[in-house]
Amino acid sequence: MNWKKKTVFLTGASSGIGEALALDLASRGAVLGLVARRRENLVKLAKDCEAKGSRAFIYPCDVTDAGALQDAAASFRKEFGHIDILIANAGIGGNDADTRAYKPEAVDKVVDTNLMGAVNAVHAVLPAMIERRSGQLVAISSLAGIRGLPKSAAYSASKAGMTAFFESVRLDTLEKGIDVTIIQPGFIETPLTSGRRNKMPFLMKLDDAIPHFVRAIEKKKRFASFPWKLAWFVRAGKVFPGWLYDRIASRARYRE
Repeated sequence: MNWKKKTVFLTGASSGIGEALALDLASRGAVLGLVARRRENLVKLAKDCEAKGSRAFIYPCDVTDAGALQDAAASFRKEFGHIDILIANAGIGGNDADTRAYKPEAVDKVVDTNLMGAVNAVHAVLPAMIERRSGQLVAISSLAGIRGLPKSAAYSASKAGMTAFFESVRLDTLEKGIDVTIIQPGFIETPLTSGRRNKMPFLMKLDDAIPHFVRAIEKKKRFASFPWKLAWFVRAGKVFPGWLYDRIASRARYRE
């Protein structure tokens, strides 16, 4: 893929995977529309992206605000006429006592951000892409969405929903010029995974993980899962009988 002047609308851009992706794509010449809640982080990131030779525009808003996201996408399109790629990356972990206690408001916050935030982003960009018969939707989902995991009910549910949503969108747009890429990473060193006492299996450095994301987008893969050893094990778990999966998965302590 020639990233020069590709327009990329990226949610959850202010830290972690989103920030690292923005900097990598900036170095490749992409034009970036950066979306996140924290304005000060976006201002700094935009300057860092422009220092790499890119053009970056900031849109401080919450992905749970569908109207604000619509306005941000429209403003970015006004600058460049179209959006080539949406990267729906905004997400939270919900690794707290209220979410583990299944308090509805806590679970709703995770689902609203991770799933509905992605739905809002798709709604903000897809109609114009279909009109042009060109565009790519990229979902930053997770291996945690393949089967339920301990102490992860809200997070796993949100990512399972995200994966199913984007796959359904792909089926609905097969003949409309839209590519849909669903990326399911394992554990990556970001603020989302920091502060845990127990070791996370096959934990990847952020700098080592970013090329996997970029390669999946460039090749317009339908699904991309990594690291491969963890992805293989998690996918194998889909065919485990319930009793065996319960015995193995219930011992996991990596959310602690």
